[in-house]
Amino acid sequence: MTAAPSETTTPSRAAEREEVLARARAAKRVAPRVASLAAPEKNALLTAAAEALQARAGEVLAANREDVEAGRAAGMDSALVDRLSLDEARVGAIADGLRQVAALTDPVGEVLRGHTMDNGIRMRQVRVPLGVMGMVYEARPNVTVDAFGLALKSGNVALLRGSRSARRSNEALVEVLQDTAEQRGLPREIVQLLPCETHDSVQDLITARGLVDVVIPRGGARLIEAVVTGATVPAIETGSGNCHFYVDGAADLDVAIPMLLNGKTRRCSVCNATETALLDATLPAPDKLRVVRALQEAGVTVHGDVEKLAAFGAEGVVAATETDWAEEYLSLDIAVAEVDGVEGAIEHIARWSSGHTEAIASRDAATLARFAERVDSAAVMLNASTAFTDGEQYGFGAEIGISTQKLHARGPMGLPELTSTKWILEGEGQTRP
Repeated sequence: MTAAPSETTTPSRAAEREEVLARARAAKRVAPRVASLAAPEKNALLTAAAEALQARAGEVLAANREDVEAGRAAGMDSALVDRLSLDEARVGAIADGLRQVAALTDPVGEVLRGHTMDNGIRMRQVRVPLGVMGMVYEARPNVTVDAFGLALKSGNVALLRGSRSARRSNEALVEVLQDTAEQRGLPREIVQLLPCETHDSVQDLITARGLVDVVIPRGGARLIEAVVTGATVPAIETGSGNCHFYVDGAADLDVAIPMLLNGKTRRCSVCNATETALLDATLPAPDKLRVVRALQEAGVTVHGDVEKLAAFGAEGVVAATETDWAEEYLSLDIAVAEVDGVEGAIEHIARWSSGHTEAIASRDAATLARFAERVDSAAVMLNASTAFTDGEQYGFGAEIGISTQKLHARGPMGLPELTSTKWILEGEGQTRP
């Protein structure tokens, strides 16, 4: 009996791979055109795209309703449904994001440094586009537009692989963007959506060396790990947000608790949401209990060592496992632990953090300085909510993601992080002896 062909050799699989590569080739072909666009041209397109999105919001919302209904019918988690869902206000916010990017300084061509050699050659290092920027992301259709806007403004072509759960929404959004580009005399291929019916298309994208210049994953820890470990194309790691908030013994609880609640409850499904609260063991028992009850009264389920938390009167605590310390909840849940001062907090964070954002509440300057110096994450908040790790809050406009790696880019990735550099040397016939 002849064995059935493997998935990688079936006609449908071959067709999917060829579709991904064909779109990557088209992106590579138009990349020089996008790289050469002047700032006024890019800004005009971004502004026109923002207007078109709002004018055609009905089409986008109709497509999104189909995705949301399908997700709910399939038992999608409520946090993912929230990420997937659009309404008039969210479409307006997406459009405003494009306008904000249009208002930002164009990074392409910026001279970073330079000097004149002793022989008279003038040299300078300038920012240049990366080229074809692949994005792999989950659920959130706003990322489709954010990626387009940031890619365009930084002179790059966007090759987007969204999730199947948001397929209709993403298709509607990309059609608006492509129509707007075409109306302004630009190729539709400056932004393209890749097939998403199987996970194989991700692998096709992240191994398209020579066609794709960089790939950026944005989503949960498993997605990011799969892309970073499987890519042969250079990848920028954007990390999941296992963010911590440490309440020091010298904290003012009237200030600390609102910051903690803001980080946890403002929007629990985003990567800058607080997922673990660390309480200094020197805090009086009534103060520790006050923090836990404030979380519970806000509708947050507290996870932790039941006996240790019960010792200061906490009730209704869910017993924590290792997963509670290691992973994002993306829901109204939080892990709570006692630690031995700021050093204990630093040790806990070093063991369990994803390197995204950590925060401290304290009135002691030396403790704040110690925390800032020793915590090795992309963002450290001193007496501020973790919710501030956001490209728009940083003044970058829409962000492409929060990078938790240490090479090239770290923290919210705006326009400069989507460029590379090249050296230009200008002489008058000099030769090297």
